[in-house]
Amino acid sequence: MQIDIDNKKSIREAFGLELAELGKLNPDIVALDADLSGSTKTSVFAKNFPERFFNVGIAEQDLMTTALGLSLTGKIPFAATFSMFATGRAYDQIRNSICYQKANVKIIGSHGGITVGEDGASHQALEDIALMRNLPNMTVIVPCDYEQTRQAVRFAASYNGPVFIRLSRGDVPSIYSSDYKFSINKADVLKTGNDLTIFTNGDIVSEVLQAESILAKSGINAEIINVPVVKPLDADTIIESVKKTKLAVTVENHSIIGGLGSAVAECLSEKFPSRLIRIGVCDTFGQSGKVPDLLKYFELDAKSIANRIIKEIK
Repeated sequence: MQIDIDNKKSIREAFGLELAELGKLNPDIVALDADLSGSTKTSVFAKNFPERFFNVGIAEQDLMTTALGLSLTGKIPFAATFSMFATGRAYDQIRNSICYQKANVKIIGSHGGITVGEDGASHQALEDIALMRNLPNMTVIVPCDYEQTRQAVRFAASYNGPVFIRLSRGDVPSIYSSDYKFSINKADVLKTGNDLTIFTNGDIVSEVLQAESILAKSGINAEIINVPVVKPLDADTIIESVKKTKLAVTVENHSIIGGLGSAVAECLSEKFPSRLIRIGVCDTFGQSGKVPDLLKYFELDAKSIANRIIKEIK
C-alpha cells in the first residue's frame, strides 16, 4: 500500500467534527472535558451544543463520575482529556464506577504516545492501552487516521457499553478512503506478504508502511496488518497470518508491556506459539522533544523499524 506522507490530516479534528455531526442526529449525546476542549476538539461540539457540553475543569476524576451520572439518565457521554490523565488520574473511577456497571460512557484519550512531543514524559501516555484493556467490559480502539477515527467515534456512539478511544496529537497521512468500513471484530490487512507479519495501529501505522518499502528493497516481503481494536482482539486474523509467515512483529507507540505487543503475544502463546518481535517503548518514560527526533530516539521511525527487523531476521 502506498501512502502520501505529505497529505496529512488531524485525528483529533476527525473526532471533534464527527462528534458534532452525531450531536445533530442524537440529542442524547453529550460531551465533557477537563479544561482541554481546544486540544481535544470537543470545542466543536461545545460551539454547536453549548447546553450539552460540560467543562468540569482540571478534575479528571470528576470528569468520569459526571459522565457516569449522565449515562445513568440515558445520555451518551463522550468524556475527553489527555490520555495520560484520563486513564491515570481517573483509573479508579473508570474501573469501579464505569466498567463495573458496564455504563455507557465513551472515554476519549487524546495525545497518546510519544508523539505528544515537547510536552514530555508527564503528558506522554505509554501505559494507557495496558490500563484500559485490562478492565472487564471495556472496548479499546486505537485508530490510525482521519477516516478510521471518524468511523470509530460513530461506532462508539451506537455501542452500548464503555469504550476507550486513544487518539494521537499530530496530523497523520490518510490510510483509508471514504469507502472504508470499520469493524469492531476485524483487523485490516493493509498488505499481504509471506516472510513476516507486522501488526501495528495508531499513528505509527504510517511509519510501518514506509518501513515496509525499505524491507522490500532488501528482499523481505512483509504482511502489514492494522489492529485498531486491541480489545476485543481479532485472534483469527492474527493466527491465520502468522501460520503463513511464521514470524510476528508488533510495532506500537506505547510501552511494549501491556499494549498491542502483549495482546498479540498472549494470543499466539495460547493458540499458535511463534517467534515474536515487539517494537515499541521499552519499559521507560518518554522524553521532551520534536516528534521526528523522538521517533528516532525511541527507534519508531520507518528506518529504525526496518533496520530492527532486518537485524532480527539475520
